[in-house]
Amino acid sequence: MSTITDVAPVPATRTRGGEPRQKRRERAGALLGVLAWVIGLLFIAPILWMLLTSLHTEQDAATNPPSIAAPLSLQGYREFFGTDPWPSLLNSMTASILSTVLVLALAIPAAYALSIRPVKKWTDVLFFFLSTRMLPAVAGLLPIYLFAQYVGLLDNIFLLVLLYTSMNLPIAVWMMRSFLVEVPGEILEAASMDGAGLVRTLKSVVMPIVSPGIAATALICFIFSWNELLFARVLTSTAAQTAPVFLTGFVTSQGLFLAKVCAAAVVVSLPVLIAGFAAQDKLVQGLSLGAVK
Repeated sequence: MSTITDVAPVPATRTRGGEPRQKRRERAGALLGVLAWVIGLLFIAPILWMLLTSLHTEQDAATNPPSIAAPLSLQGYREFFGTDPWPSLLNSMTASILSTVLVLALAIPAAYALSIRPVKKWTDVLFFFLSTRMLPAVAGLLPIYLFAQYVGLLDNIFLLVLLYTSMNLPIAVWMMRSFLVEVPGEILEAASMDGAGLVRTLKSVVMPIVSPGIAATALICFIFSWNELLFARVLTSTAAQTAPVFLTGFVTSQGLFLAKVCAAAVVVSLPVLIAGFAAQDKLVQGLSLGAVK
């Protein structure tokens, strides 16, 4: 005859091995924290290496293996600023800011119509926006070049503004829709009962709620516009030359001047890094706003 052995219940505060659950959670959290730091350092290591290389002379930067303890020098930065990069930096800033403003001005009403006040077959509209990103950029380069040549917009910064606006608009509409879906309908109904029109509702009710999402969308569009190289390289020459195109001029037949290239890359990356740090809180809130239902 078989007997059933009584098993003592495991306390809720301890594991089967008798270890306190709180202590186990703390150890698991510490391990995850260390893992996060390791992954973060792996991602930031190339940036730190670029910064360190930019502070070396060309002779020290070209050594193999690189000399980490080499004396620091601002030679690369002096040579970079000696090439007058300000027009190119100003062109990039103009194209990026203007295109981002235009994208937000068009994407917010479009996303409002696709989320809070959905139009018929809104899923087809969203797919159409997404399908515009399926064509490789190089496939449309020749028609755009011929059109710009015909209307006299080659080497014109406003051509890049229009291109960057059209390139970033689909992404902005998708992002803003995910943020606007989270706006409670009761708030909009209350605003409507108080007599607020569409413009007043967008300005005073919707935009304050989704401001983190607007900041996240604006920052991503700004980064995409700032880093774009293909169209800027083909459609501009001198007057509308952007910062990424200016950087390609440091790779010459004489060789690659590593310290100067790294110094130029650091300077060109600063606007994006500054914008990212300034909008860090809004960026985290915005990216998580449309992700949790």
